[in-house]
Amino acid sequence: MNVQRLPAEQQYQNQLNALREADTFAKPAGWQLSPKMVRTFILGSEQPIAGQAITRKIYGNDSAVERAIVTLLGQQGLLLVGEPGTAKSLLSELLTAAICGNSTLTVQGSAGLFEENIRYSWNYAALLKSGPTLDAMVPGPLYQAMKNGAIMRFEELTRCPTEVQDSLIPVLSDRILHIPEIQHEQNYLLSQPGFNIIATANLNDRGVNQISSALKRRFNFETLKPLAQRKDRIELVLSQVNDRLQYDDIGLRLDQDTATLLVTVFDELKAGTVAGIAIESPSTLLSVPEAINLAYHAAMQCHYFGEQAITPAHLATYLQGAVIKDNHKDEACLHDYLRVIKRKRSNDPLWCSFLEGSQDAGR
Repeated sequence: MNVQRLPAEQQYQNQLNALREADTFAKPAGWQLSPKMVRTFILGSEQPIAGQAITRKIYGNDSAVERAIVTLLGQQGLLLVGEPGTAKSLLSELLTAAICGNSTLTVQGSAGLFEENIRYSWNYAALLKSGPTLDAMVPGPLYQAMKNGAIMRFEELTRCPTEVQDSLIPVLSDRILHIPEIQHEQNYLLSQPGFNIIATANLNDRGVNQISSALKRRFNFETLKPLAQRKDRIELVLSQVNDRLQYDDIGLRLDQDTATLLVTVFDELKAGTVAGIAIESPSTLLSVPEAINLAYHAAMQCHYFGEQAITPAHLATYLQGAVIKDNHKDEACLHDYLRVIKRKRSNDPLWCSFLEGSQDAGR
């Protein structure tokens, strides 16, 4: 399909089909895969299943993935919390794709979100003609998920008003959605087996809109932590960038050495130390997704401007845009870092290329 990005259930359709074909384990009511196969879909398999390679899609947090699956087995919502860039939204999408085959019943939390954006709204032409009936209703993601026994995804829960958050309490408690506008038909909806809610919350948004104690009790919290292992961060950058390039039908690929250098730059800037020399860290959150986007932009430059390979110089061209966002002091931090690199690593060809690119970017 000629689209920018496919939902997970379409992107990984072959893997999901193979897992369904080979799945001989017990499945909960409303689930398309057994819990064991859901875990395999997300964390990958060393051996092909039904002739299909099952790739790892979440790096690190393996035990958190398993606990998240167990939470969804019961009638309790799942709230994924963590720093930006810890794959909360990705895990939410993958879980939903594997369990119910539809990850698109999604609500994006914001200050402008209203209850009707989640539950249902009305076709006003039909409403004026025949009044509030089921035919005049426009189902929202929550209504569709409850009716079809699917999972609704609620992104950035803490960014929406408290009263909108609390509208989820009766749904999670009693598995019922009241429709008080309707008088002459059944004015409530009972959830079907398989229904649940996966929400995400950014730890940096604490204090924006606090979750009430009542709603917290309806969710099981699972914290996703940044990747602790450097090799996992490198592997994630490599796989994500090259998968995107393959999807876009671009022949270039990011190599291991260049990916390693990029992760090293991000790690050193975040840690505030280079070869034992302390530097001031920038205020920007340099996450793995930011590194992936930077490398992808470098690849786009190479592809469309006639370069044959992605080099450290191309990465350096976009580093300034990743580091310096809304704090002018971060520019001094970056320049300080580059000065240390020039003193300590000027004999390394890869780092020389990186330094050349940073000089070109500053012109």
